[in-house]
Amino acid sequence: MPAINFKRKFTAPVASGKKRQTIRKRRKRPILKGDTLYLYSGMRTKQVLKLRDAKCIAVLPIVITNSLVTLDSKVLNIGEIDRLAKLDGFTTTEAFIQFFSDNYGFPFTGEVIKW
Repeated sequence: MPAINFKRKFTAPVASGKKRQTIRKRRKRPILKGDTLYLYSGMRTKQVLKLRDAKCIAVLPIVITNSLVTLDSKVLNIGEIDRLAKLDGFTTTEAFIQFFSDNYGFPFTGEVIKW
């Protein structure tokens, strides 16, 4: 029963189904393909909002640095990074890279969770 919390700016895209993946640090208890995901915003607050339930269709390892993105052991080209950034809810590749730099530092090692 993995619950995933989203920042407010991602609430509408997740709820509408436009955003169908998230990039997260690895968990102690990993999310697995086939798990039902419970997607929320504002968890642990009075403003908690359940966005949707979804079935996990894939979990792929990812490493992000300021110059490279490696997804499932494949180094992505700039077009693939741009596509990944847009699928994750960012308007530009630069905003995507900056988000991970600001929030996690480099290198970021985690996983792409798709539903």
